[in-house]
Amino acid sequence: MTSPYYEYSQYLKDRYGEKVYKLPVNMPTTCPNRDGVLGYGGCTFCGDVAAGFESLKSSMGVREQIERNMTYIGRKYKAEKFIAYFQNFTNTYMDLEDFKSMIEEALMEHVLEISISTRPDAVDSKLLDYLSKLRETRGIPITMEYGLQSINPHTLRAINRGHGLGEFIEAVIMTRERGLGVCVHMILNLPGDTDLEAVESAKILSALSVDFVKLHSLYILKNTPMGKAYQEGKIQLISKDQYIDRVILFLRHLSEEIAVQRLLARAPEQETLFCNWSQSWWRIKDEIHAKMVEKGFRQGDLRKPLGMTVLGKFR
Repeated sequence: MTSPYYEYSQYLKDRYGEKVYKLPVNMPTTCPNRDGVLGYGGCTFCGDVAAGFESLKSSMGVREQIERNMTYIGRKYKAEKFIAYFQNFTNTYMDLEDFKSMIEEALMEHVLEISISTRPDAVDSKLLDYLSKLRETRGIPITMEYGLQSINPHTLRAINRGHGLGEFIEAVIMTRERGLGVCVHMILNLPGDTDLEAVESAKILSALSVDFVKLHSLYILKNTPMGKAYQEGKIQLISKDQYIDRVILFLRHLSEEIAVQRLLARAPEQETLFCNWSQSWWRIKDEIHAKMVEKGFRQGDLRKPLGMTVLGKFR
């Protein structure tokens, strides 16, 4: 059955004609809202290992991490082509020369692309120019994965994000100008956000012509500020059904040309207070898919390009 939204797996199959898997790479870095440059403690939902609980240790070299993961994932999924994914914390938050050496370690046989997860306020023209030149000279696609999480400035402040929507928009424009890909990470069920933020997020990402979007359902970890607030009953989370409806609303306002890398998050079970309403992520994903098919909804079916609403009667 054809998916009601543009799945990343389909994008990779269309582009390469075979299975391609992301290999997580863990850099020895941190975030500017952790080390005092912008603040301390990081985002209120973020644990000590950030998103790297499934990654190898950062003390291991980039090449060794890729080789080990390539062997394991290649055998498990019968894959021969891969994307080196610099995943954890803010991967551009280091000396530029150190950054270059680590990125260039990833230029290995069977690595088709490089993805770099970072913050929109942790890039500049020098770094992006280097990546653009690397893309041109080595012929390898490079995607910047920007963590935005929410378009709501009050939410961004509440989670101690340390940047706003403006920095994100500027980073995307600078990145696109240099021929680099853009993936955006969003959390649609942060406390304080509503369906309105979901719809506006989809409109903004569509207007900026980003390439990919990655949705992370909020999970709450022990020993974090958000974990403490959750245990004290100070924050309320939407229900699973509300999340499903919100994701669908987001997808229906999102350009059909943007590939969707994921709809839900995964978390380290032993450290988690809340994750996906105590259900497996793939079951909820299946529910989203099934509801869209049942209702006849498709990605982008509610999207109205600029002018279609107010100028429609003249066209």
